[in-house]
Amino acid sequence: MNRRWKGAATALVTALTLTFPALGAEVVVNGSTLPSHQAWVEDGTSYITLRAFAAHTPYELSWDGRQAHLSGAGLELTARPGDLYITANGRALYVPNGVRVVEGRLTLPLRVLAQATGSELRWDGTAAAARLGSTAAQPPSAAYNVEDLYWLSRVISAESRGEPLLGQIAVGNVVLNRVKSREFPNTVKSVVFDTKNGVQFEPTSNGTIYAPPTDSAVLAAKLCLEGADVVGDCLYFYAPALSSGRWIVNNRTYHITIGCHKFYR
Repeated sequence: MNRRWKGAATALVTALTLTFPALGAEVVVNGSTLPSHQAWVEDGTSYITLRAFAAHTPYELSWDGRQAHLSGAGLELTARPGDLYITANGRALYVPNGVRVVEGRLTLPLRVLAQATGSELRWDGTAAAARLGSTAAQPPSAAYNVEDLYWLSRVISAESRGEPLLGQIAVGNVVLNRVKSREFPNTVKSVVFDTKNGVQFEPTSNGTIYAPPTDSAVLAAKLCLEGADVVGDCLYFYAPALSSGRWIVNNRTYHITIGCHKFYR
């Protein structure tokens, strides 16, 4: 492990540093019960420091001055303090509440690390313990549907350019929710270009849908395709600064506002 890890990480993220939360159930990794300063369950979510995760799995931890790296055994993972995502083998995985720093140690939800490494994670209700097994884990690599990623990243970019990442994920969620809904077509491209009840996405009529997507829009699209969800089952959104959204307001149920958009079920 890089010996500069603790000092460099702590210096970089002083403003983000958190104190240890009140501890609850235990966390067990590959048969070892971890002490509470290395892993804990907080508000129903199990967390673990990357240092502890590396110590109990085949992966090696390093720090390059900006972000952490877990590598080896078929895994290439990066995590940067404060980001809402990590990258793993070309994938982008959402981290609710962001990549945290607790007492100078980079910390992730165990569920996210299980998703990244292909490990088995289960809850043992009898023992009140979160158990992760990585012995037979095979870290998945990116396998996005090319057409879905192409159109999803473009509609996100055209509809929410300049919005924070959370707002861009929200727009992508609406598109994918429509794909799953019986009210709309069943592919990303057909949802984007749907005109059954009029043009659904203005960029398809003004041509901005064909502009190259921003890097953040591509990232948001990948996160959505990996299951990131910030607006639940919302099917509609509009920007009050650009539209009255009269039909949506009168016919759908308001859920949340993110950035310049209001989202409705």
